[in-house]
Amino acid sequence: MGKVISICISKGGVGKTTTAVNLAASLAVAEKKTLLIDVDPFGSSAVAMGFTSDKIKAGISEIFSFTKSINYTIHKTDLEYLDFIPANINSIQLDEKFARSSENRVILKNSLKEVKNNYDFIIIDCPPVLRGITTNALTASDSILIPVKCGHLSLDVVDRLFQYIFWIREISNPELAVEGIILTMYEKNSKVTEISERELKLKYNQYLLETNIPTSSLLNEATFYGKPLCLYKINSLGAIAYLNLAYEIIDNNENKKLNLNQIK
Repeated sequence: MGKVISICISKGGVGKTTTAVNLAASLAVAEKKTLLIDVDPFGSSAVAMGFTSDKIKAGISEIFSFTKSINYTIHKTDLEYLDFIPANINSIQLDEKFARSSENRVILKNSLKEVKNNYDFIIIDCPPVLRGITTNALTASDSILIPVKCGHLSLDVVDRLFQYIFWIREISNPELAVEGIILTMYEKNSKVTEISERELKLKYNQYLLETNIPTSSLLNEATFYGKPLCLYKINSLGAIAYLNLAYEIIDNNENKKLNLNQIK
C-alpha cells in the first residue's frame, strides 16, 4: 500500500511545489511507482509538469464534486513510474464550490482507497493555507514533509504548522507523522542559513533531514519548460539533491519497516 506524503507549509515562496514535483519525479526515477496530486487551486504543479488546460481531462475538481472517479482523473507523464492528478480549478465559481466541498475532511482519504495499492508513494502538493483542502490532504496522509527556506519568517511558520499538525491528530488523523523538514534554497556558508539551521536544530532537530536543496536557477528554468529538473538537466546540483532526498525518504521508510518486523 502506498505511503501518502503531503508537502505542506503555510508560506509561499519556499519551494513547496518545486519540492512536490521534483521529489515525485525523483521517486519515479528510483523506480518507485508514484502518484503526484495537486490540491492547490493555483495549479502550479500542472505548469511544472507541462500540463496545459487542453491536456487535462479531469482532476481534483471532479473528485470533490463526485462527478468522476479518481482513476479517471489520473494522467500519465513522461516518466514511466509517475502519474499525476491536476488541480483543475479554473474559475471563481469552481474555487468557491471546491472550498465548500473540501470542508468534508474525508473526501480525499476515501477516494485514495481506490488507488493506494497501485503506488509506492503518493505525494500531495498542498496550498499555503492551514484550512479546508489542506485539512483534507493531511487527513488522508501518513506523513507531512515540511519545506523551509532559511529565514526567520519561515521558522515562525514552522511553529504554527506543528500546532496545526497536533490539531489534525486530535480531530481526524491520530497517526499523522512528520516525514521531515527539508531546507530549500540552501546557501552554504550564508549567515542567514547558519542562524536558521541553529534555530531549527534547537527545536526540531529530530525532524531535520540530511538532504538540503541548494539555490538553483535551473529549478525555475525547468518549470518554464514544463519539466521536473531530472528530465531537464539530470546532472545539475538541484536534480542530484532531489534524487538524494528521494533516496533518503525511501531508506528511512525501509528502515522503519525493518524495525517493525524486528518488533514483531
